[in-house]
Amino acid sequence: MRGTIASLALLALTACATVPDKPETIVSEAGVAFDRNGEIGSYAQGLADPATGRAVTADDPVRVASVSKMLVAIGVMKLVERGELDLDEDVSGALGWTLRNPSFPDRPITLRMLLSHTSSLRDHNDQYAIPLGDTVQQVLVERTSWDPKHGPGDGYFTYSNLNFPVIASIVERTTGERFDLWMRREVIEPMKLDACFNWPTCSEAAVARGVVLTQGGKAVRDDLGGKRPDCPVYLEDGEPCDLSRNALGTNGALFSPQGGLRISMRDLARVGRMFLGGGTLDGIRILSPRSVDALFTPAWRFDGRNGETDHGFYCSYGLASQQIPTPIRGCKDNPAGDRVMRVGHAGDAYGLRSGLWIDRASGTGVAYFVSGLSDDPPRGRSAYRAAEEAAFKRTLSLLNR
Repeated sequence: MRGTIASLALLALTACATVPDKPETIVSEAGVAFDRNGEIGSYAQGLADPATGRAVTADDPVRVASVSKMLVAIGVMKLVERGELDLDEDVSGALGWTLRNPSFPDRPITLRMLLSHTSSLRDHNDQYAIPLGDTVQQVLVERTSWDPKHGPGDGYFTYSNLNFPVIASIVERTTGERFDLWMRREVIEPMKLDACFNWPTCSEAAVARGVVLTQGGKAVRDDLGGKRPDCPVYLEDGEPCDLSRNALGTNGALFSPQGGLRISMRDLARVGRMFLGGGTLDGIRILSPRSVDALFTPAWRFDGRNGETDHGFYCSYGLASQQIPTPIRGCKDNPAGDRVMRVGHAGDAYGLRSGLWIDRASGTGVAYFVSGLSDDPPRGRSAYRAAEEAAFKRTLSLLNR
């Protein structure tokens, strides 16, 4: 394995150099650099499981948070290519009920809007985590799930996890199959990944290698002890884990399409290679070049007033993809600190920061994660946090080895 880094001292040094704030204690970190043809280098340092002292590797699956959205988008585009879905049609027919912002009842909502966060859905108290037995439709009846000022078709961007349970519900209704099972067969297995949403479809070996996510020294996700979770979906207290209670297409939130993908950095790099290959990976066609272009073409771009950027973090967005950096005043989406244009997605949840980014011009990319951070880790020189900037740059450095 070329390009391995093993020095924890280097990690602390890089973090200190990034910002004057005291760096946080990082529990684990891994990254893989790649090009169209394969892996160029990798590194891993820290612990996958602090309780047992198990060291992390680039082959260990981790909950990559919102990077998951890119895999969901691959599945959507496969259905679009087959003519089973249309990016620009009203999704109400696919859902089986009418989806409308109550403040804009005459405006249809499309898959393109859902994938690009311009649908006018918005997050409120994590309502996108919908327990077994409840439905997406019930959540969307609540006016707090909607932007009352900016409607569908306005081109106004508000990043909302809630878009993706709606999308997963559409996938289930269209395919007649449970979301995680369909994603395994149609997206994950064709790319030869050992990955899964919420663990049921990963191999036993992957479950045994899962990365435990921690905050403040406490395990907050995937403290599995080498076995699958007793229940892979969110339950209300005291409710039974009986998946037969869920009717297909009614609750696409169950397997966390917005952030529940477990995947190793080595496998995430394979996803990046597929994108660099114009939809082909190791000779296998996953998507058409046209679909890959559609994913990465900006559907929204900040003009100073047409969206919420989260302090300059989101300034250009395609279909479940970010484009960075954006040379517009107020945008700080440049974690690498260079002028190279990249596309991909960042992830942030449960003390983890992650990313998959590709430079389509040079045919190179990086996949990385860093874990063990607090809810509000020290900021970097960009809108990204210092620890993530350091991981991004450390992985990029492998391209030059």
